[in-house]
Amino acid sequence: MPKLLHLSCSPRPDSESSAGALVFIEHFRQAHPDWDIDVMDLWRERMPEFAGPILEAKYARMNGHRFSDPQRAGFAEAERLALRFSLADRVLISTPMWNFGIPYRLKQFIDIIVQPGLTFRFDPSQGYVPLLRDRPTLVILASGSDFSTGMNRGRIDMATPYLREILRFIGINDVRFVAIGPTIGPRQSIEAARERAFKRLGALAAHF
Repeated sequence: MPKLLHLSCSPRPDSESSAGALVFIEHFRQAHPDWDIDVMDLWRERMPEFAGPILEAKYARMNGHRFSDPQRAGFAEAERLALRFSLADRVLISTPMWNFGIPYRLKQFIDIIVQPGLTFRFDPSQGYVPLLRDRPTLVILASGSDFSTGMNRGRIDMATPYLREILRFIGINDVRFVAIGPTIGPRQSIEAARERAFKRLGALAAHF
């Protein structure tokens, strides 16, 4: 059964990014009734801190050293999360923008799975080589400012280029972004931004 993996990255169930994900998934289910939807709530998911044995395992692997027992157990956690991600035929990431970047739980997930031998390798003649196959990926990014029409009051969106580059680094190039914003300010502006995003998400779901 084909699988859509949804990385839910907001701790607020009523957040704008979560609302956008619900709209997309509703339309996706209608267009793809035979697909399995695997929801990974990063605020509930068991993820190791990227320190201690799992960090030591990364450098042991990079230097061609054998794992100690604690390192092996730590790396197994990275393998578990990376495998769940790699098995998905489609990926949906719904996230708020925090301080112009991404929430620390999403960054923690990325730091865990971006491991040598799991999602990339280094070749002396080629440099860094991605290990994941490409697959359609959608990022729903909600922000207090309006980054979709340019009315961002001089603020910089650092989340979009970071996510685009880190996904490309592990092999995922087919990435689309849907911005929801502003989520703060006059009610009319918020509702208009939500309507624009929801309309686009509904249209994307049918052919995603």
